[in-house]
Amino acid sequence: MPDTISATISPEGSLEVLSQAEVNRLRDTSAAGLHDLLRCCALAVLNCGNPTDDGRAVMETYRDFDIEVLQEDRGIRLKLTQAPAEAFVDGKMIRGIRELLSAVLRDVIYVYNEIQTQRRFDLSTGEGTTNAVFHILRKAGALKPGRDPSLVVCWGGHSINREEYEYTKDVGYHLGLRDMDICTGCGPGAMKGPMKGANVAHAKQRRKEGRYLGISEPGIIAAESPNPIVNELVIMPDIEKRLEAFVRVGHGILVFPGGVGTAEEILYLLGILLHPDNRDMPFPVVFTGPSNSADYFARIDEFLAYTLGEEARGRYQILIDDPAGVARAMRRGIDEVTAFRREQQDAFYYNWRLTIDRDFQEPFEPTHEAMAGLALNRELPVHELAANLRRAFSGIVAGNVKDKGVRAIEAKGPFRLSAEPELMRRLDELLTSFVGQGRMKLSGDYVPCYTLG
Repeated sequence: MPDTISATISPEGSLEVLSQAEVNRLRDTSAAGLHDLLRCCALAVLNCGNPTDDGRAVMETYRDFDIEVLQEDRGIRLKLTQAPAEAFVDGKMIRGIRELLSAVLRDVIYVYNEIQTQRRFDLSTGEGTTNAVFHILRKAGALKPGRDPSLVVCWGGHSINREEYEYTKDVGYHLGLRDMDICTGCGPGAMKGPMKGANVAHAKQRRKEGRYLGISEPGIIAAESPNPIVNELVIMPDIEKRLEAFVRVGHGILVFPGGVGTAEEILYLLGILLHPDNRDMPFPVVFTGPSNSADYFARIDEFLAYTLGEEARGRYQILIDDPAGVARAMRRGIDEVTAFRREQQDAFYYNWRLTIDRDFQEPFEPTHEAMAGLALNRELPVHELAANLRRAFSGIVAGNVKDKGVRAIEAKGPFRLSAEPELMRRLDELLTSFVGQGRMKLSGDYVPCYTLG
């Protein structure tokens, strides 16, 4: 068994000072079914730095771990039992981990109280969903009104090779030298590298308030624990609101090599940018990697051109093995975003103007029935096909790494996807290339969670 520590700590950050009413509500909700969710997310944060992507294995390793919210006259305390010892130094919890643990508690409680229970927002409408995303981010302090656009969202796989990881660090370094901040899914691999590189560059530029924003969601954080560089963490309630948070707060998007999860993000992004309302909106998108990942992006590019058409290619550029060139391209793109928003009198910190179709906002539950029922054919409007392909890839991600999805595959066998023959062939080639390049799993042998036919 690994070394563990039991301790009682005070939250760090936004939960240090609470009213009595807030403390009472926190105690009530803590006892109303949130314990398992809080325990899972808290263990993910405390297990920061562990390279495994098997959330179930982590929970089994620390099966005696528990977290309890204690009420005291001056606020709240967190009682941790059998927590990973790596989260502590000489008996004291590492400050950054304590901040992230407090962020988990803040977001889990806020979403439960304000989004799910009181239903302050009508999540059946686009406006209500966008407002809910805004308020979760605002509660987390992730919206910075006084700063010029600088936030680069970096997507890519947690299962990447060493050369690709070093490349993400180089790109992050050149972004940081040009006063840009980093937002990722907060995990390892391509989510950690850009932050690490930017952190060194920010130190060289004496940039004292560098942002390393991680946005996750409960279904995936256990498999992708926050990396140690993250200094802001937000837990969105589901994958769709997580994706919307990325495109609302980010000023440009970089895509590094990845697997199905990265393909899901690309389809989500392009499905939105191809909406007629968004076609004239500047939003820099760059696909990049070292020379050994050129084939990965070539296959992605071919698949996108076939499924979404040539117009999709006009919304991104591919730059291979050129970290400084990527940073310069992103700097130019963000400068265009800044000029556009000034002209339109738009907020710098939240992209209200971006139109997101309901197909990209409604949560998709990847059951066997839902996956089998997805319409995958090119007769659909482009944005609908993009939405359904995104759902298909989301289901494969769930079957790979999310506990609920893994259990469903174990119980009923692999998901079954159906598509028109040529699209099926190209989809099969793309997924097979991911498997062949080892992009579907960080550790252990990969067993496909899907069949095509």
